[in-house]
Amino acid sequence: MRWRSRYWVYLMLFALAAINYLDRVALSVSAGHVQAALGIDKVQLGYLFSSFLWGYTLCLIPMGLLIDRFGSRSVTAFSMALWSAATALTGAATSMGGVVAARVVMGVGESCCYPAASRIIREWVPSSERGTAMTVFNSGAYFGPALGAVGLSWLVSVLDWRISFAICGLVGFVWLAVWLAFFRQPEEASWISDEERETIRRERETVSQAQAVASQPIGLSRIIASRTMWGLMLTQGAGAYTQYLFLTWLPNYLQAERGMTLLKSGTVMALPYIGSIVVSVALGMLSDRLLTARAVEAGRRRIVLGSVVLGGAVILFVPWVSSIEGILLLITMALGSVATGNALNITLLGDLLRSKADLGRATGLLLIGGNVFGFLAPIVTGYVVQATGRFDTAFAAAGGLLVMGALSSWFLTRSPIGERPGAALQGDVTGQIGG
Repeated sequence: MRWRSRYWVYLMLFALAAINYLDRVALSVSAGHVQAALGIDKVQLGYLFSSFLWGYTLCLIPMGLLIDRFGSRSVTAFSMALWSAATALTGAATSMGGVVAARVVMGVGESCCYPAASRIIREWVPSSERGTAMTVFNSGAYFGPALGAVGLSWLVSVLDWRISFAICGLVGFVWLAVWLAFFRQPEEASWISDEERETIRRERETVSQAQAVASQPIGLSRIIASRTMWGLMLTQGAGAYTQYLFLTWLPNYLQAERGMTLLKSGTVMALPYIGSIVVSVALGMLSDRLLTARAVEAGRRRIVLGSVVLGGAVILFVPWVSSIEGILLLITMALGSVATGNALNITLLGDLLRSKADLGRATGLLLIGGNVFGFLAPIVTGYVVQATGRFDTAFAAAGGLLVMGALSSWFLTRSPIGERPGAALQGDVTGQIGG
């Protein structure tokens, strides 16, 4: 495959997601030390895990509106500076309230990430590459925890949990400097050839989408009224619940139920996240190969999406597997399915939304739907583990939600967003993928 200059944008987005999730997992890795330092129990720890999602969820639509109004470059830069500073200051907190405050502010900054990436991909990526670009970006959300599981476990064990937060914040400011020096719109970027610029301009929109770009925004109320939008949010929620279950509680599960040390649990946790990146990128590329431009226009990406999400339901079997190898295999399969599903679901939103001007706010709304489930996962799991001393029910709930998410994708996303109600897309579950 010939290297294209636009692939640098894909890598910057990968790094953006990786730093985003590195900062999130920092608390999970150091949870035992934080719990001891603050004198809190499992239920309180669950609320602490969830706290960054409070600010994150509340600010998704405002961030989407800011991106639609001011563009992705400046809003992303401001957000990275905000959440990196909040991450660094987390290590200075001396009470549960201080950690919660820092994590809420971190969540406010991080709420920019996915709406901005969705818009950047729509602006920079030909429609035939969107599935790949989004999965490359979203795979950063799995590389970050893998890096954090190993690197931060070592830092916490050898140095101090407070120092680990300061280092995470510093990494964000390094990315920010590169972003400000590097990123421009395709029409303004001096580091791509005129030929590639024209290719991006010509191929980034399908025919009907290109016509829609010139149309007026359809508005948030019409987006909310769309059954397709609700179907997308349910699918996103199913994946988010599983994602945050693993992101927040997996180190604790490996240590409490599998008897691992902090360092060993970090290494073991990293393996499924690395494996899920390979699975996610491979499935994203397969999706692009299976789906022609006509199939994308007909909304058939949902067929692939639903099948991928359903594969994640193997998480149901984790409590009944005794070997570490078997557990790693199931968690890798579940994480790979969730990673691919989240990426393809956001890509499907871009396929189905008929007004590009609304993409930032629509992506924000989609992620709010997902994070309603996501911020419940750490809290519900905390209560379950405190009451039962086991994680079986938590894994069962995640598996059941993934089955629901697959059904939602197949049967609730058959109409475009922004066209008249009942304008069903061509290509149902029985239709040909590549049509």
